[in-house]
Amino acid sequence: MHILLTGGTGLIGRGLCRHWAQQGHQLTVWSRSPQRVAALCGAQVRGIGQLEELGAEPLDAVVNLAGAPIADRPWTSKRKSLLWASRISLTEQLLSWLQGRADKPRLLLSGSAVGWYGDGGERELHEDSPPVCEDFAAQLCGAWEETAQRAEALGMRVVLVRTGLVLARDGGMLKRLLPPFKLGLGGRLGDGRQWMPWVHLDDQIALMDFLLQQEQASGPYNACAPNPVRNAEFARALGRALHRLALLPVPAVVLRVGLGELSGLLLGGQRALPVRLSEAGFRFRFTDLDTALADLLGDTD
Repeated sequence: MHILLTGGTGLIGRGLCRHWAQQGHQLTVWSRSPQRVAALCGAQVRGIGQLEELGAEPLDAVVNLAGAPIADRPWTSKRKSLLWASRISLTEQLLSWLQGRADKPRLLLSGSAVGWYGDGGERELHEDSPPVCEDFAAQLCGAWEETAQRAEALGMRVVLVRTGLVLARDGGMLKRLLPPFKLGLGGRLGDGRQWMPWVHLDDQIALMDFLLQQEQASGPYNACAPNPVRNAEFARALGRALHRLALLPVPAVVLRVGLGELSGLLLGGQRALPVRLSEAGFRFRFTDLDTALADLLGDTD
């Protein structure tokens, strides 16, 4: 199978490239830095800077994961524009190119996030649940999904992957949390009651491969483990995994003053459940947070 990836040099993209290369798939990554693709994704992965470089080569699937990190810095107007362009504008460019191809791939597997629902409070959120609120993250995810769904008009099957908080040793949220927690300076955010829909990176890779192979899969899927936890429990579990106390909370007012609108992403949450993945027969390897953290951090000092 020939798979074109956007965002292939990111945390999830690199994992997918390793997994699919081992399965013998042909992989092409569309990147702003195509010369770095082989080093980041594997020697057998081709990097291209322009979609036109593919010419009329047959494609079986497109995996669209491109997007600037949403929680790296405060949401200034400039940052919001970048977040929007890196997702929606890039997806529009991808669709325009696909529309001009005579031979179109069968599948578009497109990224999204559980932020699509907004701050869900105590509600259980299934794939058929409506958005709870229209904060910036929800608007961003909503526009991203709506843009990707236009591929259906091209005769393509569209799968939307609403990813939770991906846990990985060498990237993502966990990498940013490790330094303060290792020093014993970690703790809950605000009152710690907000839900955190987490997923182990290995399960994220496995579920995306599962959806690639399922000919009947379409529409949104919550990509998070079946047992979300509250932020306070997450902090305690991470402290246990590192053999450290996690008793220093970050007051909500400090986050609001320091991060502005972005603080809502940290102080809110989603009690999202992977209902459609479970119904389709996917089984998570890591369903318990302590087990997932032990797997990732078992040999950490």
